[in-house]
Amino acid sequence: MLETLKNAFRNKEIRKKIFMTVLLLIVFRLGCYIPVPGLDRTLFSDAITDNDFLNLMSGITGSALQNGTLFALGIGPYINASIIIQLLTVGIPALERLSKQGEEGRKKITNITRFVTIVLAVIQSVGIIVLFGNNEGAIRSDLFFGHTWLAGIYMTIVYTAGSCLVMWIGERITDYGVGNGISLIIFVGILSTAGTTILNKIIDMGTGTLAVGDGLLELGLFVLITVVLFFFIVFVDLAERKIPVNYAKQVRGTKMYGGQSSVIPMKITGSGVMPLIFSFAIISLPSMIMSLVPAWSSGLEWWSTHFSNGTPWYIIVLCVLIFVFSFFYAQIQFNPEDVSKSIQQNGGFIQGIRPGKPTAQYLNKINKRITLFGAIFLTFIAFVPSIAFSWASFDLVNVFSTTGILIVVSVALEFDKQLQSQIMMKNYKGFLK
Repeated sequence: MLETLKNAFRNKEIRKKIFMTVLLLIVFRLGCYIPVPGLDRTLFSDAITDNDFLNLMSGITGSALQNGTLFALGIGPYINASIIIQLLTVGIPALERLSKQGEEGRKKITNITRFVTIVLAVIQSVGIIVLFGNNEGAIRSDLFFGHTWLAGIYMTIVYTAGSCLVMWIGERITDYGVGNGISLIIFVGILSTAGTTILNKIIDMGTGTLAVGDGLLELGLFVLITVVLFFFIVFVDLAERKIPVNYAKQVRGTKMYGGQSSVIPMKITGSGVMPLIFSFAIISLPSMIMSLVPAWSSGLEWWSTHFSNGTPWYIIVLCVLIFVFSFFYAQIQFNPEDVSKSIQQNGGFIQGIRPGKPTAQYLNKINKRITLFGAIFLTFIAFVPSIAFSWASFDLVNVFSTTGILIVVSVALEFDKQLQSQIMMKNYKGFLK
């Protein structure tokens, strides 16, 4: 990684892209500190902390949601909109046709995703800020002539605009910077949350004194465990099953084609963190809905007793959801029949497997086996941070949650690959000149 950065800074064009990426990320972080009037941040922060899913989303936004700042919603609405459109593309023929129309179709899908992002941002603003804040008394209606609804409308507009601005920053990073802008925004948000929590541990913000003795020992043990977790996740994330494909020789006119071999790489964690995000969202949704309806307070109390974080039913349901979404997302990402047709049309075959339907069945069997191991890994890693950091005196799980660790590792590896591809392209251009 360090060698890649060193080589990237030697190239003027790549260096400009890196500086542009850093500049836009700094603009994003500045927006995470701009306060929005009309909110008691202490009460609002307590309301967010009590909800597991919202606490997770706050960590992804760099604690902007918990502090109620301009970018409180972060990139969340855009991510949800992208997931919804991606899932609908499979089931709606019109969207499926657009996805196969090349660059023009992708532009239309992007515009649809933007409109869905605005709608989701409005819904999330109303649900999280207005209703959660109002239940806890966090909305300061005295600044809006005593009208709580007026304060709610104002903050809904501001937070929706902030979410759209974050979406714009992410797209500009993708266009003019290095790597995927959306992923880098999430990456920076998680690291900033971790940095702030660790800094508060090292320095007592109340007294301004440095932590000594047990405090530094605890922090050192945390760093050691985190490095081990990172190594384990990177090892599994890079693991893949390579299926060899041979191509027969074909004579076309006076030239001979084919006769080469390639592989189909199938990653164990091909679905990434999406099964975890879906699972945490689904299991947190009932408590969120019941907390918004006062008449369901008894149901909320029952749910909190039996399905709160760490209870047996919570663990069982979360494991089942992770397995279900792992297989569901794997079926969306990898279609054995399409891959089999592509191999057959190009004169290829898998050694010992007949082309056509037998190849599709073989690929489907391999995909299910790999997905099973990936689901077991995600289920195992989902509870590692809470167990590994349960001894700590401060909330280390919120520093690097399961989803946060996987996102940080995935984005770092992807950023390194993007830099390497940029360097390779520049070297090829120089060679051709």
